[in-house]
Amino acid sequence: MTPATKRKIGIGLGILVVLLAVGLSIFLLKRQQLLDYALQQVKAKVERKFPVKLTLGPARFTDLNTVRLEGMSLVPAAQPADTLLKAQAVRASLSVRSLFAGRPVFSNLEIDDARLTAHKTATTDNYSFLYRKKKGERVVPRDTTKGTNYGLLANQLLEAAFDNVPVEADFRNFLVTYRSPRHSATLTMPRLAIKDGDITGQLTAVVDSVTNRMGVQGRIDAGDYQVDARIFGLDKRPVILPYVQSRYGARVQFDTIRVSLTDKKMNDDELTVKGTASATNFIVNHPKLSDSDVRFPRGGIDFVTRLGQASFALEKGTRVLLNKMEFFPELSVRRLPVPQRVIGKQINGLTNRNQFLAGLQVKLNVESAETAANDFFASLPEGMFETLEGTQAEGTLKYRLKANLDMNKLDSLQFNSGLQATKFRVTRFGRENLNKLNEQFPYTAYNDKGDSVKTFLVGPSNPEFTPYNQVSDYLKAAIMTAEDPRFMTHRGFMEKAFVKSAIQNLKERRFARGGSTISMQLVKNVFLTRKKTIVRKVEEALIVWIIENTRLASKERMLEVYLNIIEWGPKIYGVDEAARFYFDKQPANLNLSESLYLASIIPRPKYYQRSFNQYGEMRGSARYFHRLIADLMLRKGLISEGDRGTLSYSLNFPGRAHGSIFRAVRDTVRTVQPADSSQFEPLNLIDLLGGAAAPDAGVNQEVPATPPPPPKP
Repeated sequence: MTPATKRKIGIGLGILVVLLAVGLSIFLLKRQQLLDYALQQVKAKVERKFPVKLTLGPARFTDLNTVRLEGMSLVPAAQPADTLLKAQAVRASLSVRSLFAGRPVFSNLEIDDARLTAHKTATTDNYSFLYRKKKGERVVPRDTTKGTNYGLLANQLLEAAFDNVPVEADFRNFLVTYRSPRHSATLTMPRLAIKDGDITGQLTAVVDSVTNRMGVQGRIDAGDYQVDARIFGLDKRPVILPYVQSRYGARVQFDTIRVSLTDKKMNDDELTVKGTASATNFIVNHPKLSDSDVRFPRGGIDFVTRLGQASFALEKGTRVLLNKMEFFPELSVRRLPVPQRVIGKQINGLTNRNQFLAGLQVKLNVESAETAANDFFASLPEGMFETLEGTQAEGTLKYRLKANLDMNKLDSLQFNSGLQATKFRVTRFGRENLNKLNEQFPYTAYNDKGDSVKTFLVGPSNPEFTPYNQVSDYLKAAIMTAEDPRFMTHRGFMEKAFVKSAIQNLKERRFARGGSTISMQLVKNVFLTRKKTIVRKVEEALIVWIIENTRLASKERMLEVYLNIIEWGPKIYGVDEAARFYFDKQPANLNLSESLYLASIIPRPKYYQRSFNQYGEMRGSARYFHRLIADLMLRKGLISEGDRGTLSYSLNFPGRAHGSIFRAVRDTVRTVQPADSSQFEPLNLIDLLGGAAAPDAGVNQEVPATPPPPPKP
């Protein structure tokens, strides 16, 4: 290269450097003006989108493309004295190219010492404008006659949440407070960062006096409405859900919960959402559920949900995992429009179309995967099946449930539930040896408060123990007819009776009628506490299923134990003590009328006097019961015509009960007998009018056993 050429190149490079320097100088001189203009653009855009006033403090460049804003505030236009958001300092990266183009693009948002203060009164709030739709956009219908469109509402909330999530952000010392007439919440976040879609952070939440320290990790893609987040307790402490505790009196907690949203589609005003949710060490405690913690070590759900006009559904494809068990539920919940809701005390017990259950329609179908028996017992929630903890078995189990409830046609209620076994056999019992039903064992009777009343042996060592064949056939037949007409043929449950009880309880809005079989009453008394909780009822059902389906004890032995332990009056337990207390007889010598009386007081043994007035005369309702049960026994061949003819409504009580029943002496001769009640029905008088038809349909069928023979005249 010649010296002349080198000189020319040097001059050219010098000119280029000078031009770049001049250009950079011009940019550095003008960029503040461009920045001020860009911030005005941001302010105008925000105030066009929302009814707010955005105030931005002085801004400056700290390096080539990083901007620092000395403070900002966001105030609702309708409430100029009410600041919603305030920050001491804001830093962000600004694209130089976008700045010159007049469309500023900020990224890497950093906010220090921010305060978000939200509150609500009975009539107004300072935050709902963030998700309120603008004029011309589709909104959730407010026609209360049709009900809320949950699809549009959920879609509106999801879009508002995702649209306001920055691509990248770093919040330091962020304080969020919320106050309303019912609730208060304070969230302190030392740091919450979003970088390249990854979320990390910690926070301390005080909600309705419940304090949690939590960590947050996950990933978010706001453009595709996808999120995968994990929330976990810090300092090895669980996270407690506050609202559930204050609203329902329940404690719900977990160590870690993970929620993922993978798909969202809006079609014909119905929203379909797919995702997953899982939890570890999930614990629920409520006095009506259980008297101790119910713990789910591991559980999760892959869900496909559909929300629409007053409707919610779990669609096909939903899978629930409970430890090692898999369930596939399909659920549809719909509430009819107000004009279509049927009410009436005889129809569904409702008196107003705006009542919670009015117009409700629910369909549920649950099926489990076939599960190894040992995995089944190992997967049962801790604290829910304490009697069966440690149980081991062979074979497989599969569960099915179908239910259909229409409050417009409550009498059409359908319910079918069953556990299907294949080569099932218990190889080792858990905490409680269920086989003790076949052996002599000590039994402790408890009162309704859970206090022990007395303990006695159930077996030959007890002189008051009465074997099955030494109990009057009249009494056995009367009890089975009144308490459990299918006892000798079912496998522990009578679904028809359960459905009838459920219908009546729903109509009366209370537990007016029981549906327990003798098998269920036996298990409740021998193996479980007297506390009336949902968990105890579920545990009772599973123990009954094991006993009945493995034929662990014969029907005769089950009835024998039942007769020797049940209460027949205040602190009167067992058939021997009852026969002596009332009639000063051996159980084998009870006649038909005496047996019917003893059967009638089983549901309410402490009120044994109520069948009689103070003169010892049987009341009309009691006479109706005696006549009804005796007629049913005759129709089923359990007594003869001659036996039926001996039925008497006048009973003598030579036993210790005499003074409690005959409390007064007449000084005149009574000439008018009170009329029998044709509307009386005992508490547990279930499924009586089915006659001698086939046993209860469904999973509770088995080959009919031989009923007790008719008593000899």
